[in-house]
Amino acid sequence: MRYLYVLLVICTAFNQQPTWRKIQINGKAQGTTYHITWYAQDSTIGQPQIDSILAKIDTSLSIYNPFSLISRFNDSASFVIMDTHMRNVIERSIDTYRQTGGIFDITVEPLVQAWGFGPKKMTGLPDSATIKKLKACVGSNNLVLKGTMLHKLKPCIKIDVNGIAQGYSVDVVANYLEAHGIRNYLVEIGGEIRVKGHKQPGGEKMKIGIEAPGDNDFELTMISKIVAVDSGAITTSGSYRKFYESEGKKISHLIDPRTGYPSQNELISVTVFARDAITADAYDNALMVMGLKRAMQFVEKRKDMAAHFIYRTSKGAVADTASSRFYKLLQPQ
Repeated sequence: MRYLYVLLVICTAFNQQPTWRKIQINGKAQGTTYHITWYAQDSTIGQPQIDSILAKIDTSLSIYNPFSLISRFNDSASFVIMDTHMRNVIERSIDTYRQTGGIFDITVEPLVQAWGFGPKKMTGLPDSATIKKLKACVGSNNLVLKGTMLHKLKPCIKIDVNGIAQGYSVDVVANYLEAHGIRNYLVEIGGEIRVKGHKQPGGEKMKIGIEAPGDNDFELTMISKIVAVDSGAITTSGSYRKFYESEGKKISHLIDPRTGYPSQNELISVTVFARDAITADAYDNALMVMGLKRAMQFVEKRKDMAAHFIYRTSKGAVADTASSRFYKLLQPQ
Protein backbone atom coordinates (compact mmCIF):
# COMPACT_ATOMS: atom_id res chain seq x y z
CA MET A 1 0.00 0.00 0.00
CA ARG A 2 2.88 2.28 0.81
CA TYR A 3 4.37 1.78 -2.69
CA LEU A 4 1.01 2.55 -4.30
CA TYR A 5 0.88 5.86 -2.36
CA VAL A 6 4.39 6.82 -3.52
CA LEU A 7 3.47 5.96 -7.12
CA LEU A 8 0.36 8.14 -6.91
CA VAL A 9 2.40 11.07 -5.57
CA ILE A 10 4.96 10.74 -8.39
CA CYS A 11 2.26 10.56 -11.06
CA THR A 12 0.49 13.59 -9.62
CA ALA A 13 3.74 15.57 -9.61
CA PHE A 14 4.40 14.78 -13.27
CA ASN A 15 0.86 15.69 -14.31
CA GLN A 16 0.81 19.06 -12.56
CA GLN A 17 1.07 22.02 -14.91
CA PRO A 18 3.49 24.80 -13.92
CA THR A 19 1.87 27.88 -12.43
CA TRP A 20 3.04 30.74 -14.61
CA ARG A 21 3.29 34.30 -13.38
CA LYS A 22 3.44 37.27 -15.72
CA ILE A 23 6.01 39.62 -14.22
CA GLN A 24 6.49 43.19 -15.44
CA ILE A 25 8.96 45.94 -14.63
CA ASN A 26 8.63 49.45 -16.04
CA GLY A 27 11.02 52.33 -15.48
CA LYS A 28 13.03 55.20 -16.90
CA ALA A 29 16.64 55.10 -18.07
CA GLN A 30 18.91 56.48 -20.79
CA GLY A 31 16.60 59.42 -21.40
CA THR A 32 13.68 57.14 -22.25
CA THR A 33 11.47 54.41 -20.76
CA TYR A 34 11.85 50.66 -20.51
CA HIS A 35 9.34 47.83 -20.22
CA ILE A 36 10.29 44.26 -19.36
CA THR A 37 7.87 41.33 -19.28
CA TRP A 38 8.64 37.72 -18.51
CA TYR A 39 6.83 34.54 -17.58
CA ALA A 40 8.09 32.42 -14.70
CA GLN A 41 6.91 30.38 -11.74
CA ASP A 42 8.92 32.61 -9.45
CA SER A 43 11.57 35.31 -9.76
CA THR A 44 14.05 37.12 -7.58
CA ILE A 45 14.71 39.85 -10.16
CA GLY A 46 13.34 43.31 -9.37
CA GLN A 47 13.61 46.88 -10.60
CA PRO A 48 16.74 47.69 -8.51
CA GLN A 49 18.76 45.10 -10.43
CA ILE A 50 17.58 46.37 -13.83
CA ASP A 51 18.18 50.01 -12.90
CA SER A 52 21.67 49.13 -11.66
CA ILE A 53 22.54 47.41 -14.96
CA LEU A 54 21.36 50.36 -17.06
CA ALA A 55 23.08 52.91 -14.79
CA LYS A 56 26.36 51.00 -15.16
CA ILE A 57 26.05 51.10 -18.95
CA ASP A 58 25.45 54.86 -18.79
CA THR A 59 28.69 55.39 -16.86
CA SER A 60 30.43 53.83 -19.83
CA LEU A 61 28.51 54.91 -22.95
CA SER A 62 26.46 58.06 -22.29
CA ILE A 63 27.63 61.28 -23.96
CA TYR A 64 25.20 63.08 -21.64
CA ASN A 65 27.20 61.97 -18.59
CA PRO A 66 30.30 64.21 -18.43
CA PHE A 67 32.12 61.59 -16.34
CA SER A 68 31.39 58.57 -18.55
CA LEU A 69 34.19 56.71 -20.31
CA ILE A 70 33.01 58.01 -23.68
CA SER A 71 33.00 61.59 -22.43
CA ARG A 72 36.51 61.11 -21.10
CA PHE A 73 37.61 59.75 -24.48
CA ASN A 74 36.01 62.68 -26.29
CA ASP A 75 37.76 65.13 -23.97
CA SER A 76 41.09 63.32 -24.36
CA ALA A 77 43.64 64.02 -27.07
CA SER A 78 44.85 60.42 -27.23
CA PHE A 79 43.19 57.41 -25.57
CA VAL A 80 41.08 55.95 -22.79
CA ILE A 81 41.08 52.57 -21.03
CA MET A 82 37.78 50.85 -21.80
CA ASP A 83 35.52 48.71 -19.63
CA THR A 84 33.73 45.64 -21.01
CA HIS A 85 30.62 47.57 -22.11
CA MET A 86 32.60 50.14 -24.05
CA ARG A 87 34.82 47.56 -25.68
CA ASN A 88 31.84 45.43 -26.80
CA VAL A 89 30.11 48.42 -28.38
CA ILE A 90 33.24 49.88 -30.01
CA GLU A 91 34.21 46.55 -31.55
CA ARG A 92 30.75 46.08 -33.03
CA SER A 93 30.63 49.72 -34.18
CA ILE A 94 33.90 49.40 -36.08
CA ASP A 95 32.72 46.15 -37.68
CA THR A 96 29.45 47.81 -38.77
CA TYR A 97 31.43 50.76 -40.15
CA ARG A 98 33.37 48.37 -42.34
CA GLN A 99 30.32 46.32 -43.37
CA THR A 100 28.41 49.45 -44.45
CA GLY A 101 31.28 51.15 -46.24
CA GLY A 102 31.44 53.95 -43.67
CA ILE A 103 27.72 54.79 -43.60
CA PHE A 104 27.49 53.73 -39.94
CA ASP A 105 30.13 55.82 -38.18
CA ILE A 106 30.27 56.60 -34.47
CA THR A 107 32.86 59.36 -35.06
CA VAL A 108 30.03 61.44 -36.54
CA GLU A 109 29.65 63.05 -33.08
CA PRO A 110 31.00 66.51 -34.11
CA LEU A 111 28.41 66.68 -36.89
CA VAL A 112 25.62 65.40 -34.63
CA GLN A 113 26.49 68.14 -32.16
CA ALA A 114 26.68 70.82 -34.88
CA TRP A 115 23.21 69.91 -36.13
CA GLY A 116 21.77 70.26 -32.63
CA PHE A 117 21.38 66.64 -31.53
CA GLY A 118 24.15 66.51 -28.94
CA PRO A 119 24.36 67.46 -25.24
CA LYS A 120 25.16 71.12 -25.97
CA LYS A 121 22.48 73.54 -27.11
CA MET A 122 23.10 75.03 -30.53
CA THR A 123 21.69 78.15 -32.17
CA GLY A 124 21.23 78.17 -35.93
CA LEU A 125 22.30 75.71 -38.59
CA PRO A 126 25.96 75.03 -39.45
CA ASP A 127 27.24 76.56 -42.71
CA SER A 128 29.14 74.70 -45.41
CA ALA A 129 32.52 75.87 -44.11
CA THR A 130 31.75 74.45 -40.67
CA ILE A 131 30.59 71.15 -42.15
CA LYS A 132 33.77 70.87 -44.23
CA LYS A 133 35.93 71.51 -41.18
CA LEU A 134 34.07 68.98 -39.02
CA LYS A 135 34.18 66.28 -41.69
CA ALA A 136 37.96 66.23 -41.30
CA CYS A 137 37.31 64.86 -37.80
CA VAL A 138 35.00 62.06 -38.96
CA GLY A 139 36.03 58.50 -39.85
CA SER A 140 36.19 55.35 -37.71
CA ASN A 141 39.44 54.49 -39.48
CA ASN A 142 40.89 57.01 -37.01
CA LEU A 143 40.04 54.69 -34.10
CA VAL A 144 42.59 52.09 -32.98
CA LEU A 145 41.94 49.30 -30.46
CA LYS A 146 44.96 48.07 -28.51
CA GLY A 147 43.99 45.63 -25.80
CA THR A 148 41.74 47.53 -23.39
CA MET A 149 42.79 50.91 -24.81
CA LEU A 150 40.94 52.92 -27.44
CA HIS A 151 43.22 55.35 -29.27
CA LYS A 152 42.37 58.22 -31.62
CA LEU A 153 44.67 59.17 -34.49
CA LYS A 154 43.46 62.77 -34.46
CA PRO A 155 42.83 64.81 -31.28
CA CYS A 156 39.56 66.14 -32.71
CA ILE A 157 37.99 62.64 -33.03
CA LYS A 158 34.90 62.22 -30.85
CA ILE A 159 32.39 59.39 -30.72
CA ASP A 160 28.65 59.03 -30.19
CA VAL A 161 27.26 55.49 -29.82
CA ASN A 162 23.60 56.46 -29.44
CA GLY A 163 22.88 54.62 -32.69
CA ILE A 164 23.89 51.28 -31.18
CA ALA A 165 24.07 51.58 -27.38
CA GLN A 166 20.34 51.16 -26.71
CA GLY A 167 20.26 47.90 -28.64
CA TYR A 168 23.30 46.77 -26.68
CA SER A 169 21.53 47.68 -23.42
CA VAL A 170 18.56 45.53 -24.44
CA ASP A 171 20.91 42.60 -25.02
CA VAL A 172 22.62 43.05 -21.66
CA VAL A 173 19.27 42.99 -19.83
CA ALA A 174 18.08 40.00 -21.89
CA ASN A 175 21.28 38.10 -21.12
CA TYR A 176 20.83 38.91 -17.42
CA LEU A 177 17.33 37.40 -17.50
CA GLU A 178 18.61 34.28 -19.23
CA ALA A 179 21.43 33.94 -16.70
CA HIS A 180 18.70 33.76 -14.04
CA GLY A 181 16.87 30.96 -15.79
CA ILE A 182 14.22 33.05 -17.55
CA ARG A 183 13.36 31.63 -20.97
CA ASN A 184 10.18 33.51 -21.92
CA TYR A 185 10.58 37.30 -22.00
CA LEU A 186 10.28 40.60 -23.84
CA VAL A 187 12.74 43.44 -23.16
CA GLU A 188 12.01 46.90 -24.59
CA ILE A 189 14.10 50.05 -24.09
CA GLY A 190 13.15 53.16 -26.03
CA GLY A 191 11.31 51.10 -28.63
CA GLU A 192 14.18 48.65 -29.21
CA ILE A 193 12.98 45.10 -28.49
CA ARG A 194 14.32 41.61 -27.93
CA VAL A 195 12.19 38.56 -27.26
CA LYS A 196 12.62 34.90 -26.47
CA GLY A 197 10.17 32.10 -25.88
CA HIS A 198 6.38 32.37 -25.72
CA LYS A 199 3.57 33.84 -23.70
CA GLN A 200 2.57 31.54 -20.87
CA PRO A 201 0.43 29.62 -20.42
CA GLY A 202 -0.61 28.78 -23.96
CA GLY A 203 2.67 29.08 -25.84
CA GLU A 204 1.64 31.94 -28.13
CA LYS A 205 4.44 33.76 -29.94
CA MET A 206 5.35 37.28 -28.86
CA LYS A 207 3.73 39.95 -31.04
CA ILE A 208 5.38 43.27 -31.88
CA GLY A 209 3.74 46.18 -33.70
CA ILE A 210 5.54 48.30 -36.30
CA GLU A 211 4.92 52.05 -36.14
CA ALA A 212 3.49 53.84 -39.15
CA PRO A 213 4.25 57.55 -39.78
CA GLY A 214 1.65 60.19 -40.54
CA ASP A 215 1.08 62.07 -43.77
CA ASN A 216 4.01 64.43 -43.30
CA ASP A 217 6.61 61.76 -42.39
CA PHE A 218 7.23 63.31 -38.97
CA GLU A 219 4.18 62.12 -37.02
CA LEU A 220 3.06 58.72 -35.81
CA THR A 221 -0.43 57.44 -36.50
CA MET A 222 -0.95 53.75 -35.85
CA ILE A 223 0.48 50.25 -35.88
CA SER A 224 0.83 49.24 -39.53
CA LYS A 225 2.11 45.67 -39.27
CA ILE A 226 2.41 43.00 -36.59
CA VAL A 227 5.37 40.65 -36.31
CA ALA A 228 5.17 37.36 -34.42
CA VAL A 229 8.49 35.84 -33.29
CA ASP A 230 9.77 33.52 -30.58
CA SER A 231 13.41 34.63 -30.66
CA GLY A 232 15.32 37.67 -31.89
CA ALA A 233 15.33 41.45 -31.82
CA ILE A 234 13.43 44.18 -33.63
CA THR A 235 14.42 47.85 -33.78
CA THR A 236 13.15 50.80 -35.80
CA SER A 237 14.81 53.95 -37.10
CA GLY A 238 12.77 56.75 -38.61
CA SER A 239 12.96 60.37 -39.65
CA TYR A 240 9.96 61.05 -37.38
CA ARG A 241 11.68 59.86 -34.21
CA LYS A 242 14.03 62.81 -33.62
CA PHE A 243 13.79 66.07 -35.51
CA TYR A 244 13.33 69.80 -35.11
CA GLU A 245 12.32 72.70 -37.30
CA SER A 246 14.72 75.53 -38.15
CA GLU A 247 14.50 78.24 -40.79
CA GLY A 248 11.43 76.54 -42.21
CA LYS A 249 13.19 73.18 -42.56
CA LYS A 250 12.69 69.91 -40.71
CA ILE A 251 16.07 68.61 -39.60
CA SER A 252 16.37 64.87 -38.97
CA HIS A 253 18.82 63.34 -36.49
CA LEU A 254 20.07 60.90 -39.14
CA ILE A 255 23.35 62.46 -40.29
CA ASP A 256 25.09 61.10 -43.37
CA PRO A 257 28.82 61.00 -42.48
CA ARG A 258 29.72 61.06 -46.17
CA THR A 259 28.14 64.48 -46.76
CA GLY A 260 28.00 65.94 -43.26
CA TYR A 261 24.32 66.79 -43.73
CA PRO A 262 21.09 65.18 -42.47
CA SER A 263 20.12 62.26 -44.66
CA GLN A 264 17.52 62.98 -47.33
CA ASN A 265 15.96 60.18 -49.36
CA GLU A 266 12.61 58.45 -49.84
CA LEU A 267 12.83 56.33 -46.69
CA ILE A 268 10.58 57.27 -43.77
CA SER A 269 11.37 54.37 -41.47
CA VAL A 270 13.27 51.08 -41.39
CA THR A 271 12.51 48.19 -39.03
CA VAL A 272 15.21 45.54 -38.71
CA PHE A 273 14.91 42.00 -37.36
CA ALA A 274 18.14 40.29 -36.26
CA ARG A 275 19.38 37.70 -33.81
CA ASP A 276 20.29 40.33 -31.22
CA ALA A 277 19.38 43.95 -30.59
CA ILE A 278 22.86 45.40 -31.01
CA THR A 279 22.88 44.16 -34.63
CA ALA A 280 19.37 45.40 -35.42
CA ASP A 281 20.01 48.77 -33.78
CA ALA A 282 23.29 49.38 -35.60
CA TYR A 283 21.91 48.58 -39.03
CA ASP A 284 18.52 50.32 -38.87
CA ASN A 285 20.17 53.77 -38.99
CA ALA A 286 22.61 52.72 -41.71
CA LEU A 287 19.80 51.38 -43.89
CA MET A 288 17.88 54.64 -43.47
CA VAL A 289 20.85 56.59 -44.81
CA MET A 290 21.42 54.17 -47.73
CA GLY A 291 18.05 54.78 -49.36
CA LEU A 292 15.53 52.12 -50.38
CA LYS A 293 17.22 50.46 -53.37
CA ARG A 294 20.66 50.07 -51.84
CA ALA A 295 19.23 49.14 -48.41
CA MET A 296 17.08 46.37 -49.89
CA GLN A 297 20.04 44.97 -51.84
CA PHE A 298 22.20 45.10 -48.70
CA VAL A 299 19.67 43.23 -46.54
CA GLU A 300 18.85 40.56 -49.12
CA LYS A 301 22.53 39.60 -49.22
CA ARG A 302 22.60 39.08 -45.44
CA LYS A 303 21.26 35.93 -43.82
CA ASP A 304 21.49 37.42 -40.33
CA MET A 305 18.83 40.12 -40.73
CA ALA A 306 15.55 41.10 -42.38
CA ALA A 307 13.98 44.53 -42.82
CA HIS A 308 10.70 46.35 -43.41
CA PHE A 309 10.73 49.73 -45.19
CA ILE A 310 8.19 52.56 -45.20
CA TYR A 311 8.90 55.13 -47.90
CA ARG A 312 7.42 57.91 -49.99
CA THR A 313 6.90 57.18 -53.67
CA SER A 314 7.82 59.55 -56.50
CA LYS A 315 4.15 60.59 -56.58
CA GLY A 316 4.16 61.47 -52.88
CA ALA A 317 2.20 58.50 -51.57
CA VAL A 318 3.32 56.52 -48.50
CA ALA A 319 4.09 52.88 -49.29
CA ASP A 320 5.86 49.96 -47.67
CA THR A 321 7.85 46.92 -48.69
CA ALA A 322 10.08 44.36 -47.02
CA SER A 323 12.91 41.92 -47.62
CA SER A 324 11.93 38.35 -48.44
CA ARG A 325 12.80 37.02 -44.97
CA PHE A 326 10.82 39.75 -43.21
CA TYR A 327 7.55 38.79 -44.95
CA LYS A 328 7.77 35.41 -43.23
CA LEU A 329 7.58 37.12 -39.83
CA LEU A 330 4.41 39.12 -40.50
CA GLN A 331 1.08 38.15 -38.92
CA PRO A 332 -1.87 37.86 -41.33
CA GLN A 333 -4.20 40.87 -40.99
